Amino acid sequence: MGGVTQTIPHTELRTIRQAFSDLRKDLITGAFALRPVPPLAATHLLVRHMPRTVRPYAPWLPHAAIVVGAFYLMAVASETESMGLALLSAVPLLVALYRPIGAWWLSFAASVFWGLGVPEPVASSMWPWPATLFASHIAVMMIVASQNRPRVAGQMLLLTAALGIACDFSADGGHTNAFPMVVASCGIVGAVVARRSLRETKQQVAVQQSATYEERSRRTLLEERATIARELHDVVAHHMSVIAIQAEAAPYRVANPPEELATSFATIRENAVAALTELRRVLGVVRADDPDAYADADPEAPQPTLATLDTLFAGVRAAGLTVEHVITGAVRPLPSGVELSAYRIIQEALSNALRHAPGSTARVEIAYVLGGLGLRIVNGPPTQPVRPSPGMGHGLLGMRERVAMLNGEMTAGAVAEDGGYEVAVFIPAAAVPEADASTPDTATPPRQGPAPEAGTMKP
Repeated sequence: MGGVTQTIPHTELRTIRQAFSDLRKDLITGAFALRPVPPLAATHLLVRHMPRTVRPYAPWLPHAAIVVGAFYLMAVASETESMGLALLSAVPLLVALYRPIGAWWLSFAASVFWGLGVPEPVASSMWPWPATLFASHIAVMMIVASQNRPRVAGQMLLLTAALGIACDFSADGGHTNAFPMVVASCGIVGAVVARRSLRETKQQVAVQQSATYEERSRRTLLEERATIARELHDVVAHHMSVIAIQAEAAPYRVANPPEELATSFATIRENAVAALTELRRVLGVVRADDPDAYADADPEAPQPTLATLDTLFAGVRAAGLTVEHVITGAVRPLPSGVELSAYRIIQEALSNALRHAPGSTARVEIAYVLGGLGLRIVNGPPTQPVRPSPGMGHGLLGMRERVAMLNGEMTAGAVAEDGGYEVAVFIPAAAVPEADASTPDTATPPRQGPAPEAGTMKP
């Protein structure tokens, strides 16, 4: 029990010391430092509703209001009381335009001087704060509270309440307006602090939402790039494997090949194997960032092409979206990267239609034109309630990444006629020669020795 009895005073002493330290930092250190009242922002409601001719001057309305209020209080005090009270009421309010905390100390000193230095009138209800000093002191506290943390407002209110209590004790039974001052200042200054806190909270939320949106967009972009990297690996690795296998098997297709030819083919095979090794290393780094992204995918499954769109359309139709498929031009084989990207773009566009336009009709147009491939995916307005899709809305980023990778062009936007949505893409691509598109000839001429095992080169 003795230890507890000794601990409590030390804790209270530390609390008191901390309170005085905060008071010194907030209201004493640099009290008369230059902290001018900032003008209103151009986006402020009051500025935006001003006539265009006076809008450049509208940000300075608070300063004009403070100056007008100070001279009004000076005029009233000089008529009703004295010129001394007029100066005590107006000077702190004018100083608050540039040195708010120093102005509060001037107003507090004026209140102490008038409350404790001027004798109390008999049965006066406006003592120790006359009407003009009453209004000036609260106005100065409002200016300080609008520019500083809530703790500063609490310190000013505490000191004002302490002054009111001291005046009550020295009133000798007379009436004072200390209680109305405390109530009015707490209510008005509290409202200013609450409004400032609400504005700062909204700004913080807006900044956080913006950062969250940018982070989500960046993450989606990185995920799409990782997907493209995986698919590019599969496409490039297949062709590099074919090159390596053919280079290794070529010397066995010719009887007694020259040594230079065998050396060249060996060099080609070594370079192809090295390229495959580097591809696997890069793919390992990409997959390490998200090891579960393709956990359910079949690593041996072939990459989809435009020839497999019927399977995609069947799944989309089963989900409730009517799909029309139109092909124009002469169908020809295209590079595997172009085929894969075109398939993914159509897949993402139809997925967006399922999410944002359920029950609508989608039309997929594929045009084999001279010099490339044209895609147009357009859907009508939704005919069923649209369910919220939190976290969605970044599919277009992936489409644009794919199109940019292939030096293509893409436009996307709402259709003005019926409220639907349209995605149009052009991908430049040359036709793949039939000999390259078909399976390489596996006929084997006479060999000098056993052929290598092709399975060892599988990506």
